[in-house]
Amino acid sequence: MSKLCTMREAVERHVADGASLYITGFTHLIDFAAAHEIIRRGRRGLTLIRMTPDLVYDQMVAAGCASRLVFSYIGNPGVGPLYVVKRAIESGAVEVGEYTHGSLVAALRAGASGAPFAAAPALSGTDLVGRNDGIATVRDPFGGGEVAVVGPVRPDVAIVHVQQADASGNAQVWGAAGEIADAAFASRRVVVTAERIVGEGVIRADPSRTILPAWAVDAVVEAPFASHPSYAQGMYARDNAFYRDWARISRDGAQLDAYLDEWVHGVESREEYTERLGQRAEELRSIGEALSPSVNYGDNAAIAAVQDRGAA
Repeated sequence: MSKLCTMREAVERHVADGASLYITGFTHLIDFAAAHEIIRRGRRGLTLIRMTPDLVYDQMVAAGCASRLVFSYIGNPGVGPLYVVKRAIESGAVEVGEYTHGSLVAALRAGASGAPFAAAPALSGTDLVGRNDGIATVRDPFGGGEVAVVGPVRPDVAIVHVQQADASGNAQVWGAAGEIADAAFASRRVVVTAERIVGEGVIRADPSRTILPAWAVDAVVEAPFASHPSYAQGMYARDNAFYRDWARISRDGAQLDAYLDEWVHGVESREEYTERLGQRAEELRSIGEALSPSVNYGDNAAIAAVQDRGAA
């Protein structure tokens, strides 16, 4: 069954005011296109959850979408602070829930499995216990003393960007997968956006790349270049210059408003956004080939030969 829809339809159907939202992508496949559509739709009161808020949540906070931010690291990677988020936290404009990377993943896995909590022993030596209502200590039933645990995190919706998916939602990723599966399976609804939509046969021909099955997905959107200024492994490079420029833009209220007006509110779609980037988009797409070894999933003769050599 096809679940294809437009980005606007996906946001209108699945992202409501006051929802808890997880936009996935660890260093790459960060869905700026979905974030911009949420801004254009004027969503408010969102709880934004990510391991690394990155520029995507800095922009959403700047647009007034968020009331709470849950994270395990804050920063403009390789550049410095997220100045919008920093100001919002210091002023009390957004509430904060802080984790470590491992403990946030543990909380997502507890949410996905229906467990009441998950062990996160690395938290025991931090001051996060007592500062986050989702973190506690309990007695180890096996005699190990006190151990830190995290309660389940269950976002209302996860938005997952991938390199390719079919129309029913089978989604494939190559490169760093990060916590995509953990966030998706923990969430009540899942929207997949893909650089390209392919046939079911393409998915079946390389099943090891399938990170999400169709049954876990509620909507599918074709969204080329959705991750800019982040990147999509094998499709376009990270726009490092933009990450540096954002440090300047986000410090100044007038420049920040001008950016949102021109590049978010001032475009109707990601296609228009990409056209406006022009030559810059083409440069980022010019990454050349990066081939991996081929795998023949049906080469029984080769498998038998390897087994015979091992037995010998």
